[in-house]
Amino acid sequence: MASCRACDLKVLVATVCGLLTAVVLGLGIWRFVIRIQRETLTPPSSIPVEFCRNGGTWENGRCICPEEWKGLRCTITNFCENSTYGSFTFNRIPVGRYGSSLQTCDENTLNAGNPVATRLCSLNIYGEIELQNVTIGNCNENLETLEKQIVNIPTQSQNISDETRILTSDASKLTPENITSATRVVGQIFNKSRNALPEAKIVAVTTVSQLLDASEDAFQRAAATTNDDTFATLIEQMETYSLSLGNTSVVEPNIAIQSVNFSSEDSGGSTGVLFTVLKGASGSLVSGSTLLNTNVDKLNLNEQAELQILLNTSKTNAKACGFVVYQNNKLFQSKTFITKSEFSQKIVSSKTDQNMENQNASVEMAFSPRYNQKEFQLHSYACVYWNFSMKDWDTYGCHKEGFVDGFLRCRCNHTTNFAVLMSFKKDYKYPKSLDILSNFGCALSITGLALTIIFQVVTRKVRKTSVTWVLVSLCGSMLIFNLLFVFGIENSNKNQQTSKSDTDNTDLSSNEMLREDIIFISNPKCTVIAALLHYFLLATFTWMGLSAAQLYFLLIRTMKPLPQHFILFLSLIGWGVPAIVVALTVGIIYSQNGNNLQWELNYRQEEICWLAVQEGNDFIKSPLLWSFIVPVTIILISNIVLFIVIAVKVLWRNNQNLTSTKKVSSLKKILSTLSIAVVFGITWILAYLMLMNNDDIRIIFSYIFCLFNTTQGLQIFILYTVRTKIFQNKASTVLKSLSSSAGKVKVLPSMSPLRLRVRMYNVLRSFPALYGRFRLLDPSVLTEEMTDPESDQADGQ
Repeated sequence: MASCRACDLKVLVATVCGLLTAVVLGLGIWRFVIRIQRETLTPPSSIPVEFCRNGGTWENGRCICPEEWKGLRCTITNFCENSTYGSFTFNRIPVGRYGSSLQTCDENTLNAGNPVATRLCSLNIYGEIELQNVTIGNCNENLETLEKQIVNIPTQSQNISDETRILTSDASKLTPENITSATRVVGQIFNKSRNALPEAKIVAVTTVSQLLDASEDAFQRAAATTNDDTFATLIEQMETYSLSLGNTSVVEPNIAIQSVNFSSEDSGGSTGVLFTVLKGASGSLVSGSTLLNTNVDKLNLNEQAELQILLNTSKTNAKACGFVVYQNNKLFQSKTFITKSEFSQKIVSSKTDQNMENQNASVEMAFSPRYNQKEFQLHSYACVYWNFSMKDWDTYGCHKEGFVDGFLRCRCNHTTNFAVLMSFKKDYKYPKSLDILSNFGCALSITGLALTIIFQVVTRKVRKTSVTWVLVSLCGSMLIFNLLFVFGIENSNKNQQTSKSDTDNTDLSSNEMLREDIIFISNPKCTVIAALLHYFLLATFTWMGLSAAQLYFLLIRTMKPLPQHFILFLSLIGWGVPAIVVALTVGIIYSQNGNNLQWELNYRQEEICWLAVQEGNDFIKSPLLWSFIVPVTIILISNIVLFIVIAVKVLWRNNQNLTSTKKVSSLKKILSTLSIAVVFGITWILAYLMLMNNDDIRIIFSYIFCLFNTTQGLQIFILYTVRTKIFQNKASTVLKSLSSSAGKVKVLPSMSPLRLRVRMYNVLRSFPALYGRFRLLDPSVLTEEMTDPESDQADGQ
């Protein structure tokens, strides 16, 4: 009879578990179908994926092409093919650029390893692409020796300028020392007192353009090691040079200079000069990229303009003015404004031939911000000018005029080098809240884990088992992790309202100096949550490994006592090792990036409060790899090995060392195997299958992973709590009490406690069709069972 009662309880438990599993599977299938429907009904993008060819990217409604291509779809060639000139060979050269020869100087020369010659690819007067003659350099000259020849510029300016251009043709090889020397040389070539040839100065403009292709890091180190005003001198000399070009211009890929002279007729009636930089198909300036209009009294903003500056000359007696535009801010190394992005930060200079103290010439500017609008959002901007005495950006005399028609507008009451410093906030794609499947599974796990901990603690004296502390620790770490996962993994920054309009994110009330171009909204709470999730999930896996080791140890050393302080040793490992790993990870990251306000993002993600995943080749440096994936992989491999050994040698094989030799049913073997697999965390290997590139397969394994692992706590509750006789007896007592209080079953005081089948019988007797199938619940059987209290007591023990 006792076996029948246990069988009935197992039927009820199996039914409940089957229903719960069916619900979870149903939710998973429903979610999968909805996702397929959404992907099917999603309208295709208005721009085909491959609309822009040859490496072009679609930005702001047009294709941005590499330098070597142009046209609507980047399909028109903009380069000179591979060529040979005498003994020199040249690779493909973009239009407007100098190409370096493949032949380099011998090792025993001063210029060892650098190209021997260069060649220009340009457009002729008919717009046709053609190669120019080769310029051969001197292998016994380098930038350091040319710097010493500055005094010879009056007589050898052309030769020095040509050599400097050749030596800077390969910007990727330029060192901070090379940049400093080249800057000093070209700065003196622009110096009026050196009387350099006009042709040498034009070549020097090309050299400056080539220098601006060098890395930002090289410029920063050059500025840090240079104590004099090398960069400032070059900038000032180029401003002065911009007044001497008459009504002509010099345009190179990274710099453009244009002048205008006022005639005697215009001197009294000219109101202003408008200088415009047009948007191009690439990130380089080309011939025709700049326009200059005189007698203009206001800005003329249109879709073709990227930058405009209006120089008001109505209150001055200026006879000439000049403009210089830089494609980037590498010559303007600021100590207060830190640039981390590669977005275009154009600098424009305006200068008149009046005394610098004359503040009557005011300027109006309009900048069209150019950045990746898919990933970033404009946060703020500042109108600034380069203060030569401070050697940094300054806001004095400048103020904002708003955001109009896609342009950031500024006004300043003086002339010099101007810029709009922009700060951007990354537009993170925060994930949606946890769906029904995840919430339902986590809720079941949290409930099951809490009940398991309570049961294990309350009944520890009755059971007298040494596995209690390990199982309670495992359930405790898993319970806290699930609670943190459900209530804390979402970043609270997600709830901040962000406008899609750039104008709503800019503060126009003040023109304060910015500190960096990428704004990070710090969230220490999210960092703490990520660290706690990191710790408790590591602790969960550590306790899984310790549970496997302990179980194997007990089965191998059956009937032998455990070593002294064994539980204390396990506790130090289970709770201490994860704490050390997390502390070391956070400490190392903070020590390396503590000066950076965004150091948190080197540890955690912004989208969710979890460990950061580095992109590309930086994944090897990711904290997710070394502080989580590697230790978890080691634990899972060891657990799988121990699981196989225990399953083969103990569970599925008669072991004479065990306490009984009776045959164990296959069902009990299967349940025992599942019990060990759940505690060992074997199902977590599905996470590695989610790393597949095939989206369909990855989605399938994602749902299977979600099903097994979000309900891991429920599985532990069923296998380690519900299956125990103590729980079954307690459950029967509780159900009996509920039935008695409801008046459905009357129990005599002398009778033994009723089992679960009493309540099942009362429920099922109302279904005549099922009555014949549950004969074990017949009242006569119950009466017969009640008359034998001793059997009940024996069964309850």
